[in-house]
Amino acid sequence: MRTTIIPAQITTVEDKIAGSLNFVQILLFMIPVLWGTLVYAVFSPVMKLAPYKISLVLVVTAISLLLALRIKEKIVAEWIGILLRYKLRPKFYIFNKNDLSERSIDLPFEPEVNHKKILAKSTKKNLKELSIKELIKFEQAMNSKNLAVSFRYGRKGSL
Repeated sequence: MRTTIIPAQITTVEDKIAGSLNFVQILLFMIPVLWGTLVYAVFSPVMKLAPYKISLVLVVTAISLLLALRIKEKIVAEWIGILLRYKLRPKFYIFNKNDLSERSIDLPFEPEVNHKKILAKSTKKNLKELSIKELIKFEQAMNSKNLAVSFRYGRKGSL
């Protein structure tokens, strides 16, 4: 398969739909029309002109026109989006290298709880009792990417 590199100048060109207006600007110009239709048809008095309806439509029209203006080849709505993303980003990044999630803990000493008794209750008679160090080594071996471990079960589900 042949691949070609597309120059950055081609991928950053903004699509113009009508004149120098892009798709977002045309949508921003359509919002007052749709809002005016909704206000005229739904708000009371229904299908009649009222002073508050005109003011609602004019406010939405002014906001929409301001958002569609271009400043440094970007529309104001994009600038507001950039500023909002900047203001809403996290201010503090907390990293704790001592976090215990997804880590195996190597205990340097034997805890007071007798794990041999607990392990003996849960294991069969023919399995030997393991110490904490052996359990840690076993866990590390099981999590190792270099080993392939498989278990074979008997007829009744026993190893």
